[in-house]
Amino acid sequence: MGRLTRQVRKPVVLALGAVAVLVAGAGLALFQPWKLWVDTTVNEAVPTASASQPVPSGRPVPSGQAVRPDGAAGRSTAPAGGPVTLASGQLISHEHATSGTVRIVGLPDGSRVLRLESLDTSNGPDLRVWLTDAPVIRGSAGWHVFDDGGYLSLGRLKGNKGNQNYPLPADLDLSRYVSVTIWCDRFNVSFGAATLTGT
Repeated sequence: MGRLTRQVRKPVVLALGAVAVLVAGAGLALFQPWKLWVDTTVNEAVPTASASQPVPSGRPVPSGQAVRPDGAAGRSTAPAGGPVTLASGQLISHEHATSGTVRIVGLPDGSRVLRLESLDTSNGPDLRVWLTDAPVIRGSAGWHVFDDGGYLSLGRLKGNKGNQNYPLPADLDLSRYVSVTIWCDRFNVSFGAATLTGT
C-alpha cells in the first residue's frame, strides 16, 4: 500500500512542480523585475529640426475639453533664432520615485518636440510617454487617472534616465492637453507625471 501511494504521489509532485515553474516564468515575463536594477540612460541634445512626425495613438481629446491652466493655445511656429519653450512642467512621483523636467520645444522649422530633461525614474515593462487631458494629482489617487480621458502616446520611453526628445504631430493642438505622464501600459499606472504650463 505504501509503495502504491508513493507511485501515485510522484506524478502529482512532478505535475505541481511543472505548474509552479510555468507560473514563475509567466510572472517573470509579466513583471520583468530585473528592470528595477537596470538603468537605461539616454542623452539627446535639443534638436534644431524635427526629423519625423509620429502617428498619433491613444484616445483623442474631444473638441472643447481640457484647456491648459494658462489658457494658451498650441503654437505651430517658433522664432527663427532657435528653439523656444512653449510649455513646461516638473515631474512628480507616482508609483515610482520620478523627477525631471518636461518641456514642449518649438523649433525654427515650425515643428515641435516634447523633451524630457534630467529624467530619473525606475525602469519597468512597457513604459510610454503620454500627453493627456487629465490633471496631475499627487499621491496614489493620481496613479490611474491618465487613461480615463483623452491621451496621445508619443511612443516607448527611450530610457529611464537622461534627456530625450519625442516629436509631436504637426497638427497637434496643445491647448487640449494639460499633462504628461510616464505611463506603464502593462499595468495601467503612472510612474510619474507633470502639469504643463505656458512660459
